[in-house]
Amino acid sequence: MTTTPETKKKSIFANLTSQILIAMVLGGILGIIIHNTISEEAALGFSNKIKILATVFIRLVQMIISPLVFTTLVVGIAKLGNVSAVGRIGGKALGWFFTASFISLLLGMFFVNLLEPGVGLNLSNVDLTSATEVAAKTQSISFENFIEHIVPKSIFEAMATNEILQIVVFSIFFGLAAAAIGDYVKPVVNGLDKMSHIILKMVNYVMNFAPIGVFGAIAGVFAVRDFQELAITYFKFFGSFLIGISSLWVILILVGYIFLKSRMTVLLKRIVSPLIIAFGTTSSEAVFPKLTEELERFGVKDKIVSFMLPLGYSFNLDGSMMYMTFASIFIAQAYGVHLDLGTQMTMLLVLMLTSKGIAGVPRASLVVVAAICGMFDIPIEGIALILPIDHFCDMFRSATNVLGNALATSVVGQWEEKNETDMIAID
Repeated sequence: MTTTPETKKKSIFANLTSQILIAMVLGGILGIIIHNTISEEAALGFSNKIKILATVFIRLVQMIISPLVFTTLVVGIAKLGNVSAVGRIGGKALGWFFTASFISLLLGMFFVNLLEPGVGLNLSNVDLTSATEVAAKTQSISFENFIEHIVPKSIFEAMATNEILQIVVFSIFFGLAAAAIGDYVKPVVNGLDKMSHIILKMVNYVMNFAPIGVFGAIAGVFAVRDFQELAITYFKFFGSFLIGISSLWVILILVGYIFLKSRMTVLLKRIVSPLIIAFGTTSSEAVFPKLTEELERFGVKDKIVSFMLPLGYSFNLDGSMMYMTFASIFIAQAYGVHLDLGTQMTMLLVLMLTSKGIAGVPRASLVVVAAICGMFDIPIEGIALILPIDHFCDMFRSATNVLGNALATSVVGQWEEKNETDMIAID
């Protein structure tokens, strides 16, 4: 049997996915053994050291993100050719993002009210001091600060700190200016195009470290967390959350089949590896380059992927959105704070605005939840209730964010392809 390049790619893809799954299992086993055989202090030391593997992997990915977003987005906009095309695609993208965010927030609100996981919770054993670090970060979360944060003071500062939304703003201006000048700047655009391909080649090298990173992340968590104790204490909260996030997956996949038909199955196969990496590392940012590559292989034009995906990472975090309303109202339930429907809808709308552009903030969902608690007179120290289980919730919401962005990019890409076909037919 002859081995074609496509067959070889599929073999590499399947091999990486298998390695990551094995790494997750081995990491979990090692973490549980460490937790049950050595002292708590020694286990914490082990956890901090083994997590370095995950940190190194994520940093390898982060070093690629800024140049990848800049080069691909500028080239994509330059290829789109004019402001009207950028406005058309941007309008479709934002329409999709805000609709998806609203549905995700609403779903979280629905399930937390239906299942009431916080009602009757015992608060006597909660370590409130653990919430101090998160609560301290809530000062910077406001609509005014978000608006100010959109525009970069310096593109170099934005790149140095991986502020995706700021890089997107600069790249849009740069790309539009390049498109307006025309043929004169083609050598610059071609140079950036070649640079983006070099960076995508780097992605293949970096992804070889993914199983090691996942192994370190999983082993580090299980070394310091008693899985059985967590399962008993947080069974109702985590179970309710899983019902909510599973429902969101069902909705996203159904919407995918409505718009993409049978191609949705192909898309799901394409993004298995990015989904598992995001799940294992609790970082949707860690799969940005890999997701870019897989969506282009799926058939979405590079100019659409390079425009949609950076925007999606700032505006379309479906899993995080669902978790924010769920966790905020859960804390209110635990402390007996009554929130009528009007107040909850107001909370939902505030979350719609203040949560955009948080992708680069560490433990961003928790920070936003703490800020919302402060706005609606819910005890901020209630964050301590969800901190022990947050890592496991983060695994599911990170994977959901990846699914949501892959779907949004694919659907908008199909719309644009149809639009171009219709325009050619008219001509």
